[in-house]
Amino acid sequence: MITDEEFLRISGYMKKNYGIDLTQKKVIINGRLDNYLRKSGYSTCTQYLDALVKDKTGTLEKMLVNLLTTNHTYFMREFEHFEFFRKTVLPWLKTKEEKTKSLRIWCGASSTGEEPYMIAMVLADFFGMDRKNWDTKILATDISTRALQQAMAGVYTAEQLKNLPGQWKKHFFKPVAGGSQFLVTEELKKEVLFRQFNLMNRFPFKRKMHTVFLRNVMIYFDEDTKRQLLQKVYDFMEPGGYLFVGTTETIDRGSTPFQIIQPSIFRKKEGND
Repeated sequence: MITDEEFLRISGYMKKNYGIDLTQKKVIINGRLDNYLRKSGYSTCTQYLDALVKDKTGTLEKMLVNLLTTNHTYFMREFEHFEFFRKTVLPWLKTKEEKTKSLRIWCGASSTGEEPYMIAMVLADFFGMDRKNWDTKILATDISTRALQQAMAGVYTAEQLKNLPGQWKKHFFKPVAGGSQFLVTEELKKEVLFRQFNLMNRFPFKRKMHTVFLRNVMIYFDEDTKRQLLQKVYDFMEPGGYLFVGTTETIDRGSTPFQIIQPSIFRKKEGND
């Protein structure tokens, strides 16, 4: 059982380095860390935290992030976003970038890969045979290396794919392990670039984004952290660019320059540099 002092130390570390607010999550932190500490031979949480601070390899820090971040997602989650993306955003982008034929789409909380692969399938469906003439690669980032490993492996169970349209399942996945699991095709895999990234860090993008999916991640941030993150996203978006957040997430409209299009869908003003 972690002490109050250890809990404050852990929650303070995660807030400072990752913007994640765990002040109301002591039971969860205790449950996830207790088993790991015993298996790893640490007699106390303080002993582990002291080792983490001294660890220059970053291994223990990665382990802590993997343990304390939740990566729950699924195919077709909040499908209304993908419908809006296909019917409204992509026609606008196709006209806007007709000369460059280059789209810049960022999935900022990619988790185990379902969301960026969904975006890739929508793009393939929208562009059809013309897709080969467009650069439609998606940047997909997450802080959890464990989640990213699963995403890059691209293996999902039949249960995980049950809500996908039959033609997508047939075209973009191939059965393995006797049909109980399915592997993302290389054609789809090459459309997604997975990278580990902490949203609290300076954005490394050389060019501004057309569309950003930042869904179901800001629930872990306090209002000030959310405001700062949204301003960074806004600054790194093309004029007219769209932002998608989780349908249960709330944004203080008075603290963000984004225009609200509908709940959970926002847009940067066109003609605004």
